Amino acid sequence: MGRMIFKAVGDGRPYPDHGRVTAKDWADVPPRQVRLDELVTTKRTLDLDRLLAEDSTFFGDLFAHVIEYQGVLYLEDGLHRAVRAALQQRPVLHARVLTVR
Repeated sequence: MGRMIFKAVGDGRPYPDHGRVTAKDWADVPPRQVRLDELVTTKRTLDLDRLLAEDSTFFGDLFAHVIEYQGVLYLEDGLHRAVRAALQQRPVLHARVLTVR
């Protein structure tokens, strides 16, 4: 089998609600690099308009949002950024990683 972009493609959030909704809620979580092949997506589909938009982060956070739960990294927001990175052959993504217990 060939190389995969993500560890897995999920559908939904298997972790408890963390209460962070807006970019301001995430501001205190420092960004770091995360490997794409360590991420499990929480969305099965991607809106091509978001992927192709030049200003897709204009009103949101510059970084993807990742939840670490039970040792697994879930890509909660920023699928378009991750796919863009993969298309540019970059194996990492800058993301804010929140650990949820």
